[in-house]
Amino acid sequence: MTRPRLAVRGLLLLDDRLLLVNAWPGSAKSDLWCAPGGGVEAGTSLPDNLVREFHEETGLTVAVGAPCLVNEFHDPGGTFHQVDVYFHVTHVAGRLSDDWRDPEGVVTERRLVTRAELATLRVKPDTVAEAAWDGGLIYDPLEPILR
Repeated sequence: MTRPRLAVRGLLLLDDRLLLVNAWPGSAKSDLWCAPGGGVEAGTSLPDNLVREFHEETGLTVAVGAPCLVNEFHDPGGTFHQVDVYFHVTHVAGRLSDDWRDPEGVVTERRLVTRAELATLRVKPDTVAEAAWDGGLIYDPLEPILR
């Protein structure tokens, strides 16, 4: 069995709207949305990893606040297992621009959504709205990966 992959994600509320990304590399598209973030590099703190990943995927610079959600997901038929640590983040610099391109080519779209709009989207994890708007620290145990 392989070791779980560790990733960090940021929950940014701007004017009571949550920033989401559609992270689907290449020409394929998916209707699955998630919070910006990505894999952790060894020897770098979780907040520093998140600042890097958030900027790569959105063009924004953020300050990292408190953790608010730990989510695990896995592939029941395979070996993939990932643990995401979500943090509240605040906007420091930059602006969302249609011209921004993720240098890794993973994020294809970015959008700000209200809580009501979020309820109409396919988003993972299921607890992202609670973590973004309601406060506290949530642990979301192992859930199957979506494709």
